[in-house]
Amino acid sequence: MHRATKIVATIGPASSTPEILLKMIHAGLDVVRLNFSHGTADDHRQRAEFVREAARQAGREVAIMADLQGPKIRVGKFENGKILLTAGEPFILDADCELGNEQRAGLDYKDLPRDLKSGDVLLLNDGLIVLDVQRVIGSEIHTVVKIGGELSNNKGINRQGGGLSAPALTAKDMEDIRTAMSIGVDFVAVSFPKNATDMEMARQLANIAGAPHGIKPKMIAKIERAEAIPALQGILDASDGIMVARGDLAVEVGNAAVPALQKRMIRMARESNKFVITATQMMESMIYAPVPTRAEVSDVANAVLDGTDAVMLSAESAAGKYPVETIETMAAICLEAEKSEQSELDKDFLDRTFTRIDQSIAMGALFTAYHLGAKAIVALTESGSTALWMSRHWSHVPIFALTPRVGSERAMALYRNVTSLHLDTNTDRDIALQQALETVVSKGYASRGDMVVLTVGEPMGQAGGTNTLKIVRVGEPY
Repeated sequence: MHRATKIVATIGPASSTPEILLKMIHAGLDVVRLNFSHGTADDHRQRAEFVREAARQAGREVAIMADLQGPKIRVGKFENGKILLTAGEPFILDADCELGNEQRAGLDYKDLPRDLKSGDVLLLNDGLIVLDVQRVIGSEIHTVVKIGGELSNNKGINRQGGGLSAPALTAKDMEDIRTAMSIGVDFVAVSFPKNATDMEMARQLANIAGAPHGIKPKMIAKIERAEAIPALQGILDASDGIMVARGDLAVEVGNAAVPALQKRMIRMARESNKFVITATQMMESMIYAPVPTRAEVSDVANAVLDGTDAVMLSAESAAGKYPVETIETMAAICLEAEKSEQSELDKDFLDRTFTRIDQSIAMGALFTAYHLGAKAIVALTESGSTALWMSRHWSHVPIFALTPRVGSERAMALYRNVTSLHLDTNTDRDIALQQALETVVSKGYASRGDMVVLTVGEPMGQAGGTNTLKIVRVGEPY
C-alpha cells in the first residue's frame, strides 16, 4: 500500500552494515540520519557509502541527513565516572574544575556561569536531576540539589525556560558541515537555533562547503530551545523544514507543553510550505522489546493525524535490538492512521490566492484529482516544488513526482504523500508525459482504465516552469 508519512531512522552500531540497511529500506526507510554527536568523519563517510549501495540494490533513492551536534552544554568527567546526588545537599558546577567528584563537577561550556543568576533552575540528564541555583561566584555555580540521582560523565545541562547564550553553530559544527558536504548529504539539521539568523548562517556555510561538490542541501531547524518558539515563523522562513525535537524542548518548556506545541509547529510548517519531522522517543521501548507500548502506537498515529511529513527513530534504530522490526511497525501504524485521516481540501482552498502559475497548476491538479477520484497525480518536476506544494494538503490521492535530478529525487523523500521516481530528461512534452505515465504503470501504481492527473512545464527542463495540467485515462489514446 502507498504510505504517505515518511520514516527517518538514525543509523549506528545496530544498523551500519549493508545487509541491515537493505532490510531497513525494504521495511520502509526513506531517510537515513547520521548523528554527528557520535562517531568520526570516517565513520559517517563509510555509513553514507553503505546507504548509497543499499539504496542502489533496493532500486530507489534514500536521502541522507547530517544532524549537527550543536552547543550541547554538558557537565565534565568524574573521577569515578559517575556520582550520586542527594536532594537537599549542596553541589557546585565549576568551569575551572578538571575532574569532578561528589562535591563539584566541571563544565564543557565555560561561559555558563555568566548566563546564570540566583533563582535559576538547572535540569541535568534530560531533566532527571534538578538543581536550584543559589549564587554565582566567579567560575562557580553554587546550587542545592532539588531532585537527585545518578549523574555520569558528559550529561547535558538545560536552564528551565531557556535563555543560555551558547551559539547555535560551534567550531565542531562548522567542521562537520564540511564533512557532510564532502559525503554528499541531502539535508543538514541544525541543533538549537534561536532565530532566523542562526539558520541563514548555517545555510551560507553549507552552500559554501557544498559548492565544490555541486551540492545545496535542504536546511532543517531543530526546534528545541524555548527561545525558538516565539521566533518560529522567522525560523520557518529561513529553513526548508523543521524538526519537532521533543527531548531538549520538553526539558526547557516542560513536558506538558510539548503536545500542543507539536500541533502548532506542524500546522505552521504546512501553512508555510515547509516540511516537518516529529522526533524523540517515538518507539523508545523497541530499543529492547520486539513490540511497542500502546502509548507509543498512539504517539506515532497522532503525529500522522497532526499532519507531520515524517516520523523519526533515534536510538531505536541506531542501537536497539530490533531496527528492522521497528521500521516495519512504524510503517504499519502510519498506514492505519492515514486511513482514518479526513481531507479538508475544499476548506483549505477557501480564501487562498495563488500568484505563481506553477503553484496554481499544482493546486489545480490536487483539487481536480480529489474531485474526479483520480488514482494518482503525476508531476514532472525539476526542483520538486510542485510536489511540495501539493503535499501540503491531504487528499488521499498519491502524488508521484518524476524528475531527472537525483538531488530533487532525494529531497522529495521527506515530502508527505510524495513518491519520487527517476525519469530521464526529454525535451518533447508529450513524449515525456507518456514516459512518465508508463513509469507509474510499470511500477504498479496505476493500471488500465485508471484516471491520472498530469502536470508538466513547457518548455521542459526549467525549474519553476510548471504550466500545464492534463487529465488522462490509462490505456486510452493519449
